[in-house]
Amino acid sequence: MEQIEKAVAAAVYAEDDAGLDLGASLVAAAPWSDAGRELLRRGEESVRRAWERGWQPADVVRVVRRDLDDLHVRLTTDLIAAENRRYATTAPRWEAQLRDLTATEPWWGSDDRYADALAARERTDRFSLATALLELFRLLIRLPVIEPVGPPPGDPVRARPHSPATPGEPRMLTRIRALLAKAEATDYPDEAEALTAKAQELMARHSIDAALLAAQGHTGDAPAACRIGVDAPYETAKAILLDAAASANRCRAVWNSALGFSTVIGFEPDLEAVELLYTSLLVQGTTAMTRAEAAQRAAGRKRTRAFRQAFLTAYASRVGHRLSEATRHVTEEAGGSLLPVLAARDVAVEDRAERMFPQTTSTRVRGVDDHAGWEHGTAAADRAKMPGRPGITR
Repeated sequence: MEQIEKAVAAAVYAEDDAGLDLGASLVAAAPWSDAGRELLRRGEESVRRAWERGWQPADVVRVVRRDLDDLHVRLTTDLIAAENRRYATTAPRWEAQLRDLTATEPWWGSDDRYADALAARERTDRFSLATALLELFRLLIRLPVIEPVGPPPGDPVRARPHSPATPGEPRMLTRIRALLAKAEATDYPDEAEALTAKAQELMARHSIDAALLAAQGHTGDAPAACRIGVDAPYETAKAILLDAAASANRCRAVWNSALGFSTVIGFEPDLEAVELLYTSLLVQGTTAMTRAEAAQRAAGRKRTRAFRQAFLTAYASRVGHRLSEATRHVTEEAGGSLLPVLAARDVAVEDRAERMFPQTTSTRVRGVDDHAGWEHGTAAADRAKMPGRPGITR
């Protein structure tokens, strides 16, 4: 529709809100069903261009959630689900993101019904919906090119090979996740310790077995990559924590502070370990910080932000040391015959990281000036459980 084309051009390519208002007015004045169908088509094109620039569904939703509103997030999920109809195959991580976003397939049926179904769902007027869609288009079209971390949708997906020695691999990861969830939720330290210890045992075995199978020629294993969100506030401390989890699992993490994520490069079992480890440690650290902060505030302290910044920075720093010790412990237990295998995997990961990010820079962490926060954060790191790696006693 020519009217929708004018609306999109006025809104997306203008630098001010006057063009946005003009575009929304043009959309609202058009036949609503036709406008909805055309906007959906253009939205699919915008999403497709994001995929071509290296973005994945979770990445796009993360940026939209950060820069726009909940309505825009729901609209983004709609566009992703609509675009996903084009593809017969998607990679496992891609498919998992679609499931998490509830974007595996459209919920509105025929595209001719999208506009009316959308208005009924959001319970708002046409002008507001048109404005939100055009704001979303403007964000999507300006997404920069980033490093791809997996095959784009529609490309043939190479199935991960399984050995008869590991027929229950997916079941093992599900069990690890369940154990960690229970460990994070329980109020009883002894129970948490037992649950986390079991998760440590299973995850360590999973990673080492994968390395041995690859070395024996049972798999065509090669380094892969994934992106993990590093959200504000205190994102520097969180990026340090993620880097510690990555290093402990023989992965490499590269933080993009502007876009709010780190790219983690490593072998697939180790990437899974990093995601589980980082999530669990972040939950434990945040919970401990909240309790420590409450005690500080009860004692009359007011500098909440400074305390939190110092706490999480200290927590990330100390956890990094503990993870390094745990990695050495696991390697020693595995025996010296495994060292050449692990060294070869380290080289492969480093080579993949250098090819993906030939130019990286180091950043200086801002100093923290809250001594109590640093002390509490260090203590919390010493108490934290290490999913996937045997515990270390000080």
